[in-house]
Amino acid sequence: MERIGDDMMFEEILSRLPAKVVCQFKCVCKQWCYELSTPKFVLIHTRRVSNLLQKKLLSLNENTIVVDDIVSGNLEVDTRKVVTFPYDVEPSFLIIIGSFNGLILLCIRRTDANELVLWNPTTRRFKLISDDYFSRYFGRHDDTGGMYVDEHNDLKLLHINCFAGAVTARVYSRHNDSWRKLSFLKGCMLGSNFYSWSHGIYSGKTIYFTVSNYWIPPGECNIVAFDVISESFSILRFPERIQAIPCQVHFLTISNKLHGIVVKYSDELTAELVKYEHDYWITDEYNSRQ
Repeated sequence: MERIGDDMMFEEILSRLPAKVVCQFKCVCKQWCYELSTPKFVLIHTRRVSNLLQKKLLSLNENTIVVDDIVSGNLEVDTRKVVTFPYDVEPSFLIIIGSFNGLILLCIRRTDANELVLWNPTTRRFKLISDDYFSRYFGRHDDTGGMYVDEHNDLKLLHINCFAGAVTARVYSRHNDSWRKLSFLKGCMLGSNFYSWSHGIYSGKTIYFTVSNYWIPPGECNIVAFDVISESFSILRFPERIQAIPCQVHFLTISNKLHGIVVKYSDELTAELVKYEHDYWITDEYNSRQ
């Protein structure tokens, strides 16, 4: 044990354990508690956990918050667990904005002011990150965001708000415990109430959003990409064959690759799985027609 060294112990051995076991090892001594709480260890641990085959699905029901295990793509209902939120608030007043490596970003909707909470359901730890900017109504389709880790291993939280035709983007630094405003696309009309924003999906140093217009013109679907390195926005376009028919697009990651489920309706309802690779959208496989 003396020859192993602290780096080997914490970064190569303890970082491979489940989060609950890591929390138990924090009670060994003050040094272990400190080492297992550093941003470096947390980053290594979350990256290892994100590569596991077993995933978690968190659902907000009317009165409960449920966590299910997903093993090899199948939902294991027998392992379902009910978890409690750190605040005495009904799950119906919670909105999930985004998730990243086991961390959940939620909004608590209140009558006087909204609150943003960064929550780890596994360890039960949480942090309030709201400021005076959030003292207004939270719109399910007008507010969105995502999370990422920058090149300095600082956890960042991106929040986007659409109000009165304008898009406001802000980013929170966990290291600095503060917010700052980002520049959004100039001359962009995506802040209109005609558009609905999806949650952000992180893939390949980029957070992707779908911004859909169900009014005029119907079926218009845009992709807003946020580069986490330069912290800048850009717009990507779907292929014309997807744009031509009114559709809905839902992003997800498969094997660390960005995919989209395209649901279209012309004579019948169809669903198509496409993959974004080398700046092109390609058909990955077709789902069955419904």
